[in-house]
This record gives sequence, structure tokens and C-alpha cells, in this order.
Amino acid sequence: MLDREGYRPNVGIILLNARNQVFWGKRLRTHSWQFPQGGIKYGESPEQAMFRELHEEVGLHPEHVQILARTRDWLRYNVPDHFIRKDARGHYKGQKQIWFLLRLMGRDSDMNLRATDHPEFDAWRWNEYWVPLDVVIEFKRDVYQMALTELARYMPKTNHHNRYLRSGMRPHVPGGRMPEDGGEMTLDELAARVAQEAGPETGTPP
Repeated sequence: MLDREGYRPNVGIILLNARNQVFWGKRLRTHSWQFPQGGIKYGESPEQAMFRELHEEVGLHPEHVQILARTRDWLRYNVPDHFIRKDARGHYKGQKQIWFLLRLMGRDSDMNLRATDHPEFDAWRWNEYWVPLDVVIEFKRDVYQMALTELARYMPKTNHHNRYLRSGMRPHVPGGRMPEDGGEMTLDELAARVAQEAGPETGTPP
């Protein structure tokens, strides 16, 4: 199912643990790692597709997670031609995604990468929030940066203040302003800066 511009509707999932680390999955029989994601089927809402993909790829049910936020608009990325089937070239451009920020309310042991007969991942780990920007495949990097930056303001507060962002890992912040001293910035400080730049808190986007 493609839109008029050649983009397939899709959902992306950023799953947090209690330390605000993110679930990072290794695609089956490859060396490629990514966030869970998947297509929206005809008649599904983005939220329904998200819960279906969450179970199919990670083995979690709605009671295992809390929805913290979602992106306001579609975020798009183009897929290079050599990754597109020949019969789809000229029609399919890439994905348009609604991203969800979830918090794991269950336990790590609730994860099950073999919940279906067609698993997407064969390994997983927890990563610091911004690490995926350094390691995701290049053509997805911009959309990851947009999703992580928009949703950072909704991260729960934690008591862990020893996690820092290296200068090279900092995402773009609206307005382009980062700490004037050029020093390091904690995740909580970054989330506060994003919220300040974005304006008054209005709650979870629709």
C-alpha cells in the first residue's frame, strides 16, 4: 500500500527501559541493527499497527508497555535503488512513518523474538538513547534523528546522571543552539532544552 508519492505507511517504535535506554534489534541473519518498525495494513490505525508490530517483532503485548508519545506528523526516508526490488523501482520511494515512544512496564524476560513464525530479529540489546544515530544504516539516519529529537522531551525523569552525549552524537535541536560552553550534556538536560525550544508543554501529541 503506497501513497500517491510512492511512500509506504509505516510505524517505528522506540522502546525505553527504566534507565531510558532503548531497545535495539539485530535483523535476522544480518549485521544490521535497527529499531522495531513495520508497515501499516489497510484499515489499521498507526496505534493498532504499532501494537501488532511490537508483538510480532519483540513479543510484547499492550499490557507490557506504556505509550509516552508519538510524532505529530509523518517522517519520511527514501530507500536507495539497490535496496528496492526491480519490479518496484519507479513506484516505491521509501517509508513514511509515525514513531511511538514506549516505556517497558514489564520485564526483559517478557521479550520474545520468536513470537511468530517469521521473526525479524535474532538478537537484541539496550543502548543509550542517542547511540543508534551513530550505527543505523545511513539512509535511515535523518529520520532517526528527527524521531529521537522530537520524542526526547517525553522521556521520563531518571536518577542516572552519569550518561553523557559526545559532541559528535548530539542531534539537531530546534533553533540550532547547544550549550555555549561546548561541554557535555546529560539526557535530562537535552530533553529540557528540546522542550524549551519547542514551546510550552501541551501533552502527548495526538
